[in-house]
Formats: sequence, C-alpha cells, structure tokens
Amino acid sequence: MLEFVNVSKSFWTGTQRKVILDGVSFRVELGRSMGILAPNGTGKTTLINMMAGLEKPDEGEIRRSCNISFPLGFMGGVVSKVSAMENCRYIAKLYGLDPDYVEAFCRWLCGLEEYFDQPLGTYSAGMRARFAFSLMLALDFDIYLIDEGMPSTTDAEFNRKAGAILQERLRTTTIVIVSHQPQTLEKFARSAAVLMNGQLYQFDSLEEAKRLYDYETQS
Repeated sequence: MLEFVNVSKSFWTGTQRKVILDGVSFRVELGRSMGILAPNGTGKTTLINMMAGLEKPDEGEIRRSCNISFPLGFMGGVVSKVSAMENCRYIAKLYGLDPDYVEAFCRWLCGLEEYFDQPLGTYSAGMRARFAFSLMLALDFDIYLIDEGMPSTTDAEFNRKAGAILQERLRTTTIVIVSHQPQTLEKFARSAAVLMNGQLYQFDSLEEAKRLYDYETQS
C-alpha cells in the first residue's frame, strides 16, 4: 500500500508560492490501479516523484509498505558514461535480481542492437526512453509509476512489445499513471483522481473524474 497522510508540498517560483498539495490524504491499494488527471503545471511530475521517494513533502507523511518503481523515464539511477548492459546489470544487483535475466530482458525489449553495449551518453532521447522503460519493466515492483504514459518513441516494434507487457502486468501489479489527457488513462486504470488547486479529488470511475476535469479546465 502507498499512503499520503496530510501531505503538503509547495515551491517558490521567484514571484509566488506554487502549491502542489495542501494537506492531502489518500491511499493506493494494491490491485487497484489509479489514474490521476492533472492540467499542465499543476505538479504531476512532483506528485509521482514524491510517491517514488525522489522528493520529500514539506509536511505530512508518505507511507510505503510495498515495492514502488522509479517513475517511467527517470534516469537518475543510471550512469551515462557506461553502457546499457553495465547499467542494467548493476541496477539488477541493487534490487537483488539476476543480472543475466535483467540484461537479457532489456536487450530484447530495447532492440538497440550494438548500441546496447555503448555508453548511454551516446543515445538519442528516444533510445534513452526505450532503455528506461525496459529497465523498469525488467525489475519486480508491486506498484509501477508512470508519468504521461508510454515513452516518446517512433519505434513501432518497441511500442507494441512494451505495451503488451504493460497490459499483462496490469493483471498482477498496480499502476499509478498521471496525465493531462484522459484518453491516456483509459487503458490502465478504472478508478481515477483529479489533481487541481492543491487538492486530490478521488472517484470510483474515470468517467466521474473526467466530468470534474473537463468542467474545471474548460470553464
């Protein structure tokens, strides 16, 4: 379970204080994937980073009683000077997994061929996105965190394979996905919430969340 208890978070922008969360409490139960709708600029990425433990709240408590992934696309745990092969074997050891399996899985899913053995610093943005998503799927988490859905890549074969694996994971794991587009959430979550004005409004269905989101963003 992942639980926020009276959590507040804000930033000083230089001219005003930007409130992301204002005394918010909610929980993500295992087996119940959640989609979170949030307009651009309201703190989607900050919220996901707080769930992963990459950012701390100003006030309140975040409780984690399960294995939670790093956010999709987060590359802070990898080293650009070494290859994808070396990175995934090192990270596999950190998580207590078989390095041979993690390397083989990432090598197959990425489809980077000879680039897999070259430094990440030589990769394009799309290649780095493919590696990050492959690494996340290779590791064993109870909750997967996704910011804005699939990685930005034009590789149709990667999109097909990664999408199929993610759909399969929905049967046994929990996904939290945040996006400013309701259609992005439809494939991954039934329950949903809306992040707006420092509050998180939870609903039993995506349709209910969409009604509030559409009203607030179009008014």
